[in-house]
Amino acid sequence: MNRTPPMIRVDLQLIADMIDPSSRLLDVGCGDGTLLSYLAEFKQVDGRGIELSMAGVNECVSQGLSVIQGDADTDLNDYPDGAFDYVVLSQTLQATHRPRVVLENLVRIGRNTILSLPNFGYWKVRLGLLMGGRMPQTDALPDHWYETPNIHLCTIHDFLALCDDLGIAVERAIALDSSGSPVRFSATGGCANLMAAQAVFHLRNH
Repeated sequence: MNRTPPMIRVDLQLIADMIDPSSRLLDVGCGDGTLLSYLAEFKQVDGRGIELSMAGVNECVSQGLSVIQGDADTDLNDYPDGAFDYVVLSQTLQATHRPRVVLENLVRIGRNTILSLPNFGYWKVRLGLLMGGRMPQTDALPDHWYETPNIHLCTIHDFLALCDDLGIAVERAIALDSSGSPVRFSATGGCANLMAAQAVFHLRNH
């Protein structure tokens, strides 16, 4: 009997839905291996992972996943062009030191790149800054400013501008509100930049 797929984080589910069965995939910043494990079992994906945290690596290896310790800022340079059908980066770009270089490497290594990130242009973030005058906390950005791993926060508009600057085509974009429900997304981001707490992007090189 086939096992029913488990509930996973909403952006990870959207990412999984974008990935073809039996493809080769690299999950950068794979954490505890939730996405890799899901894709291996339910889509027969040949997945590899890179994770900065040794605790995360150990958790992945204990599940039989092929994961190594590595840093997206430095170790992606070692991968050849087009090595994977998909490269995934979920909720991690804003925590890298050189997000532009990391993004360039992602689309170089993978024929498809799927990426999710929190939106610093979300209305609750703006309102928190306006009314409270302090760095806001939301479900997508839960940490205090002095504990957060996020060092390069951006808005949806910022990310789309970077993709345009690098000549990266946005094949598909899905914006989500704080409850995980879709928000209307236009070619330029539109109201999603105000109403979305996070977004998922499917990217290709032009």
